Amino acid sequence: MQIGILGAGHIGTAIARTLARAGIAVSIANSRGPQSLAPLVAELGPSVTAATPEQVAQADLVFVAIGWSKLPQALKGLDLSGRIVVDANNPIEAPQFKPFDLHGRTSSEVFADLVPGARVVKALNHLLAEVLGTDPRGHGGQRVLFVSGDDVQAKGELAALLQRTGYATIDLGGLVEGGRMQQFPGGPLAVQHLVKQA
Repeated sequence: MQIGILGAGHIGTAIARTLARAGIAVSIANSRGPQSLAPLVAELGPSVTAATPEQVAQADLVFVAIGWSKLPQALKGLDLSGRIVVDANNPIEAPQFKPFDLHGRTSSEVFADLVPGARVVKALNHLLAEVLGTDPRGHGGQRVLFVSGDDVQAKGELAALLQRTGYATIDLGGLVEGGRMQQFPGGPLAVQHLVKQA
């Protein structure tokens, strides 16, 4: 499975670090071009390569971790139809940290509209980046990540990948109901640092 990351901010970098720690090959892209990612790639090692957004969009599984207001422009023109696309975003941004008004919809519903035909799974959005990027094996067990989505196979493939990195996963159900529980702000599971005991 080819894996890519769109976005090299705090969350995108944490995802890349998590995959690199497990020796899983991944390409990562940002809006500034592959050359701007040279220091990060050098830090994370040979399993991580810099790419363009168009190259990342060709992967079988694509993590998207981009500032909420930048998502429409960043995804414009990318064909992610048929691919597993992981929505690792929350509808809030620094420095104001004022939630965007989604008019009663969940953030994943809004996100899914931006990637028509993609197999969307909500995950990796409920932990702070500084926690997400650290080794999940600790505190007497495995750190927990939640997954939500309507495509059971896509959720299963993502869960298997995350488990290879040392995380435990919990399936919260469909994209809307599960996504509502884990989205930040407002979701009861947001920022919850749970550990599955060994």
